[in-house]
Amino acid sequence: MNQIMLLFLMFMGGIAIAIQPSINGRLAQKIGALESSLISFAVGTLFLAAVVLFAGKGSIRGVTNSSWWELTGGCLGAFFVSMTIVAIPRIGTTAALTTAIFAQLTTSVILDHFGLFGFRTIPLDSKRAIGVALLMAGAALILKK
Repeated sequence: MNQIMLLFLMFMGGIAIAIQPSINGRLAQKIGALESSLISFAVGTLFLAAVVLFAGKGSIRGVTNSSWWELTGGCLGAFFVSMTIVAIPRIGTTAALTTAIFAQLTTSVILDHFGLFGFRTIPLDSKRAIGVALLMAGAALILKK
């Protein structure tokens, strides 16, 4: 998959991330916040099971060779989804996601700079620092009342 396609898919993922909390929040009004998180992940699990069944190219058996911490991604996702369900009705989608994006940028710069989790090291140079600073300044402007 080329870089343009990956960027497009990440852009679409960003749209999905912006819409998902509102959908989950509506469901939470009917069934509860944690219950909405559970249903969200259950439906997502069923969807991914179908995708893996028809298009998967890896091997789920490889999970037995994984470290315990490599299996925590679902917990982190469940935490994020649950927090958006709780936060968005109280502070709004923009404030909640701006705060999350601020945290994502900060963390991702650190992960890239040190090549954590065994991925390629991408040093924090002045261009990246300015770009992140501008995005963070934008986030601050969005959150300022």
